[in-house]
Amino acid sequence: MAGGGTAGRLLARVGQGARAAGWRRPLGPEETLRLLEASVVHREGALLALSKPPGLPILGRPGDLSLTALLPALRRRLGLQAELHLVKGPARECSGLALFSGCHRTTEQLQRFFTDARRRGQYPTTYHAVTVGVPAEAEGEIRTGLRWQQQGDTAVVVPVPAPGRRSLARKEVKNTLTRYRVLGTSGGCSLLQLQPRTAFPEQLPVHLTLLLCPALGDHQYSSRVGRVLGVPFLLPPETAPTRTQVLDKELLGRLGLSLQQLSRLPLHIHLQRLELPQGPLCAPPPPTFLRTLQCLGLPSHQEP
Repeated sequence: MAGGGTAGRLLARVGQGARAAGWRRPLGPEETLRLLEASVVHREGALLALSKPPGLPILGRPGDLSLTALLPALRRRLGLQAELHLVKGPARECSGLALFSGCHRTTEQLQRFFTDARRRGQYPTTYHAVTVGVPAEAEGEIRTGLRWQQQGDTAVVVPVPAPGRRSLARKEVKNTLTRYRVLGTSGGCSLLQLQPRTAFPEQLPVHLTLLLCPALGDHQYSSRVGRVLGVPFLLPPETAPTRTQVLDKELLGRLGLSLQQLSRLPLHIHLQRLELPQGPLCAPPPPTFLRTLQCLGLPSHQEP
């Protein structure tokens, strides 16, 4: 593991002064490059792994700031000769392990390894998530079909509890599965371990709403969980438009946030561990995630 202290100081500087200046501010290309250079957690042979900050897309449109756009400059800074190819990485709003390879054959072998592992019923990826709410059971599985649905001007992912054979055959719906385990709870919030066996865009935040425990910082799907007298219930997607996550005053106070700063709260889903043929790779959560754990009194140690 390399550079964790430097990366931590850089991200911590971004996260400082949350009460005065918001939870975080956008990073420019140069500062992002320095952060990525300091966030390398594994470098051996053809493989390079780093811990991606939340909000940075791996792929982006031309001209946008993205990890892929920064790869040539990052390669030069690290003294790497071969062009890097993405093997595995978290979604834009998530933080965590992004794995790259400088060898096409290695890339293909690892991608087959992940696919075969899921087919064998294994769970090669492990995430940590902070949730608003505590699951009814300490561990279990979330199973549902998922599909894209147009909602106004945007496309969102919606659950399909009992998908028909035709919709599955036409690949309009995909059956999905996530295994979860509660690692700690405090004051109505939880730290969960999430292990998806399937891969579908935005699977994890949508699955967490089905647990009635949306991820902290989920400004896309958390509105699907309503509350009456403190009791959570699930709202139909069509009646729950996208909006900034709503948190009560007590939780805002514990996080040190104002209502005006809430929209900047990052999604607290972190790709913490990848199983590889040669052994596991792990990435520590970003300082903003660790700060939240400390504020909420949730465990901050790394699970094996």
